[in-house]
Amino acid sequence: MANFPRPGSRPTPRPAASPGEFVAPAGPVRLRGTAGDRRVEERRIPAANPVAAARPAERDAAAPVPVPAGSRSGPARDEIKICGLAAVRARFARDPGSIQRLFFDYATGRQVGVMSKVLAQAKKIYRCVEPAELEKIAGSLHHGGIVAVVAAAPLRVPTAENLQAWARRGETLLVLDRIGNAHNLGAVARTAAFFGVPRLVIPDDAAAARPNDAAHRVAEGGFEHLEVWRVPGLAAFARELVTAGYEVVGAATRGGKLGAATGGPRGEAAPSAMPKPLALVLGNEEQGLAPDVAAACTRLVTIPGSGKVESLNVSVAAAVLMWELIARRR
Repeated sequence: MANFPRPGSRPTPRPAASPGEFVAPAGPVRLRGTAGDRRVEERRIPAANPVAAARPAERDAAAPVPVPAGSRSGPARDEIKICGLAAVRARFARDPGSIQRLFFDYATGRQVGVMSKVLAQAKKIYRCVEPAELEKIAGSLHHGGIVAVVAAAPLRVPTAENLQAWARRGETLLVLDRIGNAHNLGAVARTAAFFGVPRLVIPDDAAAARPNDAAHRVAEGGFEHLEVWRVPGLAAFARELVTAGYEVVGAATRGGKLGAATGGPRGEAAPSAMPKPLALVLGNEEQGLAPDVAAACTRLVTIPGSGKVESLNVSVAAAVLMWELIARRR
């Protein structure tokens, strides 16, 4: 177990580093290759945009090249901050090499000895810091005593071959139509991981939340068990899913039915029918499903309620529908 000094306590002589061991320097953490005592999470603001300042020919050459289908897109951000011990442990178990820097308070430091040892061997920064500094690094009060700064994962665009392979394996998809709140995205991802849904699809839309710091914080490690994909348009994607053999079920606030499309008892397929793999589509928090997306679904479902309120929060509705339509089919 790692033994980290309590922040603010009397300094003690530092032991000499053993061969191959990295010992974090005392004092403020500095970015590699920079001078001064800027903290690790501060960033230099560029004086000007070099692309905008370039001559027309140079600007055209510097313009981003469209990403072909099936390839990885460049991330909107280079790094993401994952907060909370459960989420950080899940990331470390899945991809320890993606953790670039690790910060924790004194109490949590007693539980991350193995992580610290791995980071030391990779000559990466790990540091026990004061609560105020940890809050600054996390950008939130709700850091859970630990923050891992990780390389952001690019989002892939699925091809027709991907859809056909998923359908052959009978793998469920969760499709989000412009879920705008990152907290809702994180809650949905946590529920999807709980029910074993392997894949989540979001649109290339400015209104759609991405898996950012807040989403990861709420997901409690759920994103580590999900593949997140992106598509240019959900209506066309829903039609491609139908072609690939999926039953595409859209969640509607009214007008749908919660039951099997094959005519069997509620929540069950008819004995003679081979159930198709299911893609569940959830709509925007305020507007619901876009009309063209709803039209592309093979059927719509509505959760029956008392009528005293119009609908459930999208993350709650996701949990109800994943249980009813996915978990009960197993």
